[in-house]
Amino acid sequence: MRAAVLEKIEDFQIKDVPDPRPGPEELVIKIGACAVCGTDIKVFHSGHKHIVFPRVTGHELSGEIIEVGKNVSAFRKGQRVAIAPAVPCGECYYCRRGFQGMCDDLTAIGYHYDGGFAQYMRVPERAVRNGCVNVLPDNLSYEEAAIAEPLACVINGQELSPVKLGDIVVVIGSGPIGSFHLELARSKGASKTILSEAAQERLDAAKVLGTADIYVNPASEDLVKRVMDESSGRGADVVIVACSVGKAQEQSLQLVAKRGRINFFGGLPKDKPFINFDSNQIHYKEFSVVGTHGSAPRHNQTALSLISEGKIKAKKYITKILPLDKILEGIMTVEKAQGFKTIIKP
Repeated sequence: MRAAVLEKIEDFQIKDVPDPRPGPEELVIKIGACAVCGTDIKVFHSGHKHIVFPRVTGHELSGEIIEVGKNVSAFRKGQRVAIAPAVPCGECYYCRRGFQGMCDDLTAIGYHYDGGFAQYMRVPERAVRNGCVNVLPDNLSYEEAAIAEPLACVINGQELSPVKLGDIVVVIGSGPIGSFHLELARSKGASKTILSEAAQERLDAAKVLGTADIYVNPASEDLVKRVMDESSGRGADVVIVACSVGKAQEQSLQLVAKRGRINFFGGLPKDKPFINFDSNQIHYKEFSVVGTHGSAPRHNQTALSLISEGKIKAKKYITKILPLDKILEGIMTVEKAQGFKTIIKP
């Protein structure tokens, strides 16, 4: 089969590699679509502690089952599926409590196992056993199904920082994640959604998609004043920081209402992980601050259902589809924040 093999940092090679074969408890799928994620950019430039080169990366994926291990009874050849890439052990303290995203021995497609930037992929036994294989609704394309993975992370984030009926929601960052947060908040009954984005081109693109009720460029407008004006001086019930900017995290403390919820969805660079944090604000305003970094397999299933039901319109976020041999173009497109989601179709 053909695969985009990351031989080492910043070295993708499109080459023939042996076709994967399933073990007794495993599957092999033909990749239908694999979306390029921001973490794929980080891995391309910097590697990852869990990746041993060479590795086929790509973890936002869907495809068709073409081979079934002899002991697998829950799936059959020909089924269209999406794979939740974060693979829990199913046995540790957190898995037993239902917090699979916090698994003490979490592994991942595209990191510990070869991923979706290839024609075919082996689905490891652990993924099959722990609910990571989800059959697609008939009305979903492979491209839409690939986008279920980032949406699953957003669903996890809003479980931790719930949006309630009538809430005012501020999202900082207008990439795909920020846009999904806004759509999900609307579907939950948010009364007003406010998007903050300092890059005017990205903000204009979000306006075209209609992801929010109000759009603010904090480089040219006072975001805190605008949020207070829009909330009668109360602040936002939920603030989601969907970018990796420390100043945005700091500013969220000024935007949130009493008893509100803040979610630090975008992690900060490892060399600059600290922010100025006035803890007295939490003490007196009694708001909560949490973070989100991933999802559990059940979130992937929920994401597929939301897309299938039309509550999240995934198709409108697909702005470029490329063949496997254009993987570098896909990486650069995402790195330059051109459009929203770029899909690789091997």
